[in-house]
Amino acid sequence: MREAGFVVKTTDVSDVASYKKKFGVPVGMRSCHTAVVDGYVVEGHVPADVVKRMLEEKPDIVGITVPGMPVGSPGMEMGGRTDSYEIITFDAEGGTSVYATR
Repeated sequence: MREAGFVVKTTDVSDVASYKKKFGVPVGMRSCHTAVVDGYVVEGHVPADVVKRMLEEKPDIVGITVPGMPVGSPGMEMGGRTDSYEIITFDAEGGTSVYATR
């Protein structure tokens, strides 16, 4: 994210589940990292260009997520292998939809 121009501040916490709950990340949509970017929640290994797209479009959502840790997502590159995966939006009512695919 830094390479894409984002200012990143990290905070290590002992109870990540409580933060995910606090920020409204649905249980089935959770991953390893949770960030807040301009009021939106970004969960997991979401590509920087998709975060930038969300910030430009300003959809009426709580945030976006890449559930799990798919091979080939940012930070999960493994020897050239890339699995397809979805970047999913989630809203305050628990609704989800596919925002982008890779």
